[in-house]
Parts: sequence; structure tokens; C-alpha cells
Amino acid sequence: MLFKRTQEITVEVAYALPIEQVIIKTRIKEGATIEEAILASGILDRFKEIDLSVNKVGIFSKLSKLYGHVKDGDRIEIYRHLIADPKEIRRQRVTANSPNKKGST
Repeated sequence: MLFKRTQEITVEVAYALPIEQVIIKTRIKEGATIEEAILASGILDRFKEIDLSVNKVGIFSKLSKLYGHVKDGDRIEIYRHLIADPKEIRRQRVTANSPNKKGST
């Protein structure tokens, strides 16, 4: 009787904090989902604040669903919520640095 060998692939699971970026390489079975790869990496044990029902995920900066399949060499990214909207920060900076129209000549 022949047994089909399950191939393994290597993926990276990445999570970044303001002061630290963690990338964990892990080997998983071919055909695994993003969620399976995240669980296999052990990153959820290290960062208790990650909630896969809340945090978005992606592969190489492209949003993906947890049930999406990974390929050998993929980098799975777990995204945090932004503290502030970058567009709003720029808008506030421009407003703060622009000359006051009432006081300008």
C-alpha cells in the first residue's frame, strides 16, 4: 500500500509593535491555511493582545482571510490597529505649521 507523504513548506509569521518586530519561521503542511500557520508559529502565546477575530491579517501586505491558503515562502502579517490616522496627523501638522491668515500681511 502506498502512502502519500505530506509535503512541508516554510512560512514566516510577522507581528510588529512600535518598538519591536517579530518574524517567526515555521514549517507547516502544504495546503495549510493562514490561521493554521499562525497557530503553528506560537506567536499567539507570545503576544496575548493578538485576537484573530479582531486583528486583520495579510500575506506580503495584501489583506487576506484566515481561511486563505499559504504557499512556501509566504510572509503572513498580523496587523495592529492604528493609534492615529496618518492622513489626519499630516492634516494637523500642516494646519499647525501654516501661517495664520488673520495675522499675515
